[in-house]
Amino acid sequence: MSAAQSPARRALSTFFRHRLALFGLVVVAVFVLAAILAPWISPADPLQTSWTAIRRPPSAQYWFGTDENGRDVLSRVLWGARASLMAGIIAVGGAVLIGVPIGLVAGLAGGWIDAIISRIADAMLAVPFLILAIALAAFLGPALENAMLAIAISASPVFVRLARGMAQDAASADWAEAARAMGNPPWRIALRHVLPNIAPPLLVQATLSIAEAIIAEASLSFLGLGQQPPSPSWGSMLNSAQRFIESAPWLAIFPGLAIFLLVLALNLVGDGLRDALDPRSQKR
Repeated sequence: MSAAQSPARRALSTFFRHRLALFGLVVVAVFVLAAILAPWISPADPLQTSWTAIRRPPSAQYWFGTDENGRDVLSRVLWGARASLMAGIIAVGGAVLIGVPIGLVAGLAGGWIDAIISRIADAMLAVPFLILAIALAAFLGPALENAMLAIAISASPVFVRLARGMAQDAASADWAEAARAMGNPPWRIALRHVLPNIAPPLLVQATLSIAEAIIAEASLSFLGLGQQPPSPSWGSMLNSAQRFIESAPWLAIFPGLAIFLLVLALNLVGDGLRDALDPRSQKR
């Protein structure tokens, strides 16, 4: 097969023709770089208070203004990106590690194993994602680590259902029947044959789930169940800003805008990946 006919090259070409997806990728890259470089590019210590600079509006000295304790809002937004991205990536990574193996077992084993796993996943999916995350975080206790664990558990049923359905479809294909006829054990078929074929949809779902996890982390921090003050978090910044929404609107505008832009960008990237990895687009 020539390089021009390679499915990977076709997928990349389709993705890079998706202008909105490219815009989203650039925005995500900016946030990732901001989170990584926060210790060096932040204009001030995000925890440093100043009683002479309380609720200063945006200016040349304080680009995003200061909060009710005189802390630089820009620095706190930059450091808050770390908490949001870490929660999104680690929580979704945990959900994938939990959900995909269980879904593969259910899809390939069938019978009573599939029935039990499917009923548990259905019961968890019957509860709204954010409500389940809040309940688990409240049970585990207020901390960013507990919030990430709660988000991972709450997001895992989606990956269980996705992996199960695609494993069932892949297991009934001719190549899977041939692999079984050659004496391959189920675990080898799952890892070497089924998993690579269901990886593209899992990648798309993971990208979209990171956006949901970021919203969930911000919501939990807003409620006091995530990142604990004075550590910067977009959700806790919004919680503090609600008391000053009229006198100091910049306290809510900038963390809210950061959440909006990052979540929008991740959804645009997810849509672009869906179009690029769609088998129907590969045939065009």
